[in-house]
Amino acid sequence: MNDQIDSDDERGELGDAEYAEFMEIAAQEGFDPEEVEGAIGEAGHGPLPVLAVVGRPNVGKSTLVNRIIGRREAVVEDKPGVTRDRVTYEAEWAGRRFKVVDTGGWEQDVLGIDASVAAQAEYAIEAADAVVFVVDSTVGATDTDEAVVKLLRKAGKPVVLCANKVDGQSGEADATALWSLGLGEPHPVSSLHGRGTGDMLDAVLEALPDAPAQTFGTAVGGPRRIALIGRPNVGKSSLLNRVAKEDRVVVNEIAGTTRDPVDELIELGGTVWKFIDTAGIRRRVHLQAGADYYASLRTAAAVEKAEVAVILIDTTESISVQDQRIITMAVEAGRAIVIAYNKWDTLDEDRRYYLEREIETELGQIAWAPRVNVSALTGRHMEKLVPAIETALEGWETRVPTGRLNAFLGELVAAHPHPVRGGKQPRILFGTQAGTKPPRFVLFASGFIEAGYRRFIERRLREEFGFAGTPIHISVRVREKRGRKK
Repeated sequence: MNDQIDSDDERGELGDAEYAEFMEIAAQEGFDPEEVEGAIGEAGHGPLPVLAVVGRPNVGKSTLVNRIIGRREAVVEDKPGVTRDRVTYEAEWAGRRFKVVDTGGWEQDVLGIDASVAAQAEYAIEAADAVVFVVDSTVGATDTDEAVVKLLRKAGKPVVLCANKVDGQSGEADATALWSLGLGEPHPVSSLHGRGTGDMLDAVLEALPDAPAQTFGTAVGGPRRIALIGRPNVGKSSLLNRVAKEDRVVVNEIAGTTRDPVDELIELGGTVWKFIDTAGIRRRVHLQAGADYYASLRTAAAVEKAEVAVILIDTTESISVQDQRIITMAVEAGRAIVIAYNKWDTLDEDRRYYLEREIETELGQIAWAPRVNVSALTGRHMEKLVPAIETALEGWETRVPTGRLNAFLGELVAAHPHPVRGGKQPRILFGTQAGTKPPRFVLFASGFIEAGYRRFIERRLREEFGFAGTPIHISVRVREKRGRKK
């Protein structure tokens, strides 16, 4: 059974005959079979399992996240309220890939540390397949730690207990004391120096499933999952209530309060959908940084659970950096995307003109996403939402047969060769689509392929095969000189 699973991982989504034919082409071009199998397996992976890193402020969560992902990317600063552009990262350990959700150390003094930690933990745990709970071993278990333990037990997710700040043998006794939390063995770690992180990550791999618990679109008749995302006050709850034709969602005006997830089964266009609402985060001026950070966590949680991200843009305001960050989050997560321009009925001709210019300049990178101009308040053009979602899902699940793809690549390279660089002209030799949801291509080349040429290939793939409403992932493997045949 395991051999079959490993074999499927190597082939991505290629069938037996297609895989055999592809490997023969690779051998003729001088590629090492193991290298090709690894490239297909890496490009062909489906949605990755999610690991949440939770704990109270200043226990070293972001330092640990940086250690796990192998680079300094999560913001590490003692000052509360540090704004982060992103909260989700991709990591790899012992050949397995997974996503890491960093809950940082932001605290809201007005709500109290317990409430803010509970809110962060709730948002992160909701999206996670497993959790690393970080405790400062030099301080021991606090009341706040006990509160997070209760949340973890209620969620029922696998938990790996990380006893952080154990810098030497003398600190291991402090770590042992954390057995009292009832979460199993504490793993003594120094996230700053890397001590013990390998053993902890081995435990993480045992806790994480090979793939997320929710498989995408495989349940017969199962509802497709739609996340409504966007910045605060953009109309997410209003849109959900409009498509449900009743007031399903009550938005709490208090920033940062914990709340139950809102996942609604709604019939729309003759089909039942599961809508995942991310409303509930409201901004107060003196809590702006914290509210934005909580909104990022909520958005990340919703996107991880969804197949399609419907991104709402408030047309009465200029397209903001926050709008672009949310779009980037959905694109990087590899979800199908629909852009809904809300409050369209309130626009005058001048605002429409300038909005179209903003869309052209600020959102040109997602020109492939279906667009609907709607009004959640009046219901204007809501009937266009379902066709847009269906279009995005179709593109998200599209797969091009390897033979057809290579015929396309051959014509493309012949008509538009890669520019000569340093006296050499690298060529795309062959390729395959290793996976869908989103479409993931792996191309094999004779030399380094520049980013501009990769973007050109993506544009032509879209022109030829569609892929409306979906990001496309393209990875390139370069043939090593030692692998060439004489």
